[in-house]
Amino acid sequence: MSRLNLHHMMGWITTAAVRHPDDLIAHVADRAHASKPAARKAVARLVEAGWLVKQGSVSRPVYRPGLFRQVVASYPLQGLVEDVPWERDFMPNFVLPPSVQRMAQHVFNEILNNAIDHSGGTTVTVSLRQTPNHVQLLVSDDGRGLFDRIRESFAIDDAQHAMLELSKGKLTSLPDRHTGRGLFFSAQLADVFEVHANGSNFQRRGWDGGGWHCGKPLARQGTSVYASIALDTERTLDSVLNVWSTDRQGIVFDRTRVPLRLLLSTNTASLDSRSQARRAASRLGQFSHARIDFSGVSEIGHSFADELFRVFAGQHPGLELVAENMSPKVANLVHATISGQA
Repeated sequence: MSRLNLHHMMGWITTAAVRHPDDLIAHVADRAHASKPAARKAVARLVEAGWLVKQGSVSRPVYRPGLFRQVVASYPLQGLVEDVPWERDFMPNFVLPPSVQRMAQHVFNEILNNAIDHSGGTTVTVSLRQTPNHVQLLVSDDGRGLFDRIRESFAIDDAQHAMLELSKGKLTSLPDRHTGRGLFFSAQLADVFEVHANGSNFQRRGWDGGGWHCGKPLARQGTSVYASIALDTERTLDSVLNVWSTDRQGIVFDRTRVPLRLLLSTNTASLDSRSQARRAASRLGQFSHARIDFSGVSEIGHSFADELFRVFAGQHPGLELVAENMSPKVANLVHATISGQA
């Protein structure tokens, strides 16, 4: 019965039901090298679990995918084109609300394209799962790892600092081929978004203010990106694009957010230095509006505030800096700095 492990079957039973609705039990038995009674028992358990729907007569059953669906597939990265797996292997097996399908397709293509162009690996594995409430994507490659790539391209050794730059958007090691929008907007579209690479994990929860947090990394080579979107979300691709565009048309990506939490660590409890401020301000000149998010930051020093809100702001008069989620103590210093009273 090990060949009919239900957890393993969940990765291919959806496609099997779509392709073999009238002879599913025979197909399962043949694929798993199992007897028909064993296949029938496994299929019955998947019906009970919501992975399959049984229709038709007792003598001629017809099976359809249930509320739970999943497709798992691996591909050689060499020569892979990201839209083909979506159109051929994945989307025909899922039923999603149109706005969610559009967002899921966008995230799928962006993350898979990143693996193709940036990972330096040989293989990528893609899993797409639908539950009664969510659609969940996991893309894992066997390459060098995202943060190692950033370290080499931008001389950023600290994974948290690398994640800070990624979270701003417009970071790409291939500017002739990419704009640095992919990971940024994929994270904004998802209710849950995680990046695992090089012994680090960063998580973003949409209901938690959209900030980034450190998590427990997967112990594997390469990069794994996970995204989950609620099926009943009111979010749309256009609404997300509009948020980060000053004209609210979603064409120009000129607004960003800086999660200062990522500058903190077990050895760095507060933001005191000008170098930290310069790190926070790095590349913000590419935008016209930047929200400086102080979530998780309880204290800052005069040097940090002066460098960011007076020196840097004075050098970039066309950039609007908006501080948010400040503690009263932090707010007092920021406001005093901006008004020239600090």
